[in-house]
Amino acid sequence: MEILNTSVLQYSSTPFLHSSITPFLHHPIPPSLQYSNGMMELRKNKNRGYQQLRVWQDAITYYAQTCEVFRKFPYELKRVATQAIASSDSVHRNIAEGYCRRSIREYLNFLNIALGSLDESVSGLHACWKSKQLMETEFQQLDSLAYKLENGLLKLVQSLEQKKENGTWIDHLIVKESNVIYGMEEGKNEGME
Repeated sequence: MEILNTSVLQYSSTPFLHSSITPFLHHPIPPSLQYSNGMMELRKNKNRGYQQLRVWQDAITYYAQTCEVFRKFPYELKRVATQAIASSDSVHRNIAEGYCRRSIREYLNFLNIALGSLDESVSGLHACWKSKQLMETEFQQLDSLAYKLENGLLKLVQSLEQKKENGTWIDHLIVKESNVIYGMEEGKNEGME
């Protein structure tokens, strides 16, 4: 099993600095990633197209940086830290799940859930900063990334709503399968003669 030990990772065309991916260090490389030439590259298929979305990439970075900041919280604030990490984790997960649903209505719903999770996370950041549980630099780093991510999500939602109104959204992938893969002759269905 290969262990991640590089100082720069690449998701699509966006480099991630080593410090922003601390949670992934010393863990096996996820099976959806390929490792070559010192860079991580995503495996690609139509269902994983969300990985090329800038908002998904930014959401992954936001989650990693949130983990880095809140991991240091003392035991008595572990519930606060756990909630901060969970709400930031929810953002990238909802972007991916919505993308994979294929229905424009469901996609928009999951993007709105991602926005809600992001706002929950930002609200927690403000509360932690106000109560002096976060340093100014940590707050500014996370808040500026959250602001960028929020604006990206809002633009994506707006774009998808326009596609919905214009009727230019395709709700499904058209896949032509070959029955040969399943051990049947082409054109014959199992149990039919």
